[in-house]
Amino acid sequence: MAKIGVFFSAGYEEIEALTVVDLCRRAGIEVTMVSVDETAAVTGSHQITVQMDQLLSETDFDAFDLLVLPGGMPGTLHLEACDGLMEQLDRFYSAGKWIAAICAAPQIFGHRGYLKGRKATSFPSMEKELDGAFVTHGAAEVDGNVITGRGMGCAIDFALKIIGCLISEEEAAAQAERIVYER
Repeated sequence: MAKIGVFFSAGYEEIEALTVVDLCRRAGIEVTMVSVDETAAVTGSHQITVQMDQLLSETDFDAFDLLVLPGGMPGTLHLEACDGLMEQLDRFYSAGKWIAAICAAPQIFGHRGYLKGRKATSFPSMEKELDGAFVTHGAAEVDGNVITGRGMGCAIDFALKIIGCLISEEEAAAQAERIVYER
């Protein structure tokens, strides 16, 4: 069974984070919601508080097949300021393991040099931060071991890309059908 970590910090975009959690769990992927803030519950940018599965300090990154960074402000800035998370993200990227970010969070990938020569997408006002990327404006993109999503309205597409990469395109299509989502 594939395992992913979704990383939460105060001010995350609720729909982007929880759509990934929900759809991936429906597909049988083990999802761990991790608090970068080291608090048992994290409040999003629209004042929705969600109970976390664990704290960053308790996290065994070797157990994950993919790391997911939801967008939202100031959540994205908090994620990027978390040295421990950034070290693990660098390690995953360098090892060719899956990394994913949506909305504002792909800017982190741009800042770290992960997008040079790759197709990528992000929230429109963040596109200038995708250093070296071929910006597509697509709902979600996969290039190598990097998955990016455009924004909240593309959260289902983003989650289905993750399912397609970790399980199969057939499973992603089956999940889309189960939730009555037309791709």
